[in-house]
Amino acid sequence: MPDIEDELDLDERSAVDFVAGLRRGWASTIYPAMIAEAGRTGGASGSLAQATETLRGLALYPWFSHLERQQQKMMWRVMGDAVLRRRGSLDQRLRVDGSAGGTLELDAGLELPRWYTDTDIHIQPGSFFADESSAFIYELGARVVMLRDNDGYKFHKLFAETALPALPGATRVVDVGCGFGKSTQVLVSRYPGAEVVGVDLSAPNLRLAHRQAEGHGHRIRWRQAASYDTGLASASADVVTGTMVLHEMPREAIEATLREAARLLRPGGVIRFLEFWPTGDQLRDATVYEHAERNNEPYFRDLFATDAPATLAAAGVPGARWIPFDERARGLTPEGRDPRPEWHFPWAVLAAEKPAAPSEEATRGE
Repeated sequence: MPDIEDELDLDERSAVDFVAGLRRGWASTIYPAMIAEAGRTGGASGSLAQATETLRGLALYPWFSHLERQQQKMMWRVMGDAVLRRRGSLDQRLRVDGSAGGTLELDAGLELPRWYTDTDIHIQPGSFFADESSAFIYELGARVVMLRDNDGYKFHKLFAETALPALPGATRVVDVGCGFGKSTQVLVSRYPGAEVVGVDLSAPNLRLAHRQAEGHGHRIRWRQAASYDTGLASASADVVTGTMVLHEMPREAIEATLREAARLLRPGGVIRFLEFWPTGDQLRDATVYEHAERNNEPYFRDLFATDAPATLAAAGVPGARWIPFDERARGLTPEGRDPRPEWHFPWAVLAAEKPAAPSEEATRGE
């Protein structure tokens, strides 16, 4: 499928480069200067509330917070304009002409939850479900958010290679909250021979994911459903995974998603969610909470307040733990986080394994 970015004219490409450069400077220049200012003023005290008060009192903080929100809004404007100029060809771009044999299961009667529809997550106008253009805009914007470091699926490949066990003989892998499918496509090579299932609420995202997967020759089953009500059979999956999805839903949905993941797993199966988790550096963590407010992501606090290990243990998957993740090159870092001067997301992986039951025949699902 043609890539819209390859078609950008000089003005459009310059606008994209400007926004990406602004984001890079904000993260690598303004943030370290602001933290240095905090150090000169005595730094943050022990609690998150005190760290937040310190942060908001810094001279550089208004610049840091203003630029964060404005560059995000600028990004969506630039990407939205580029996509909408080509809107007439979107239907043609989504026409599947691959032969990988994947399937697309859309549910026209699915009622989207209010917590999903009432907020323009990431400040993207109309969020990522409003119409067909939403998915294209979201996909282009995600490239800038990751500062072009995830082009070619680099980030998701690193997650798959370092966080997902090989599991020879796996027959089904489920990716919940799969979006436009970047997190799902790498699972095909990680688990050759397994049925790969991508589940998401957004029909536009799934249409784009299906089209791109077919273009890459990846046979994937795309299914429109909630992460907490997938409609898949119990004990039918060897791996249940999700990337950057839990922090975008309220606590009751997070807990329900974890219970659904436990229900889907066969004995001996694994759960891996790539997410965000507090670092313990209160000033650093205060910037994350503030980021969530500015970026229209109100459920960060819900995730951080959720006892995911206890929820999974109650659902029959004990021993869950959060493991730091370095998105640059190392992947999982169980020994702890490396010090980094720039602003970055506090990546972490929620990892758990369902106890094996060798005497029982695992249910093979649908």
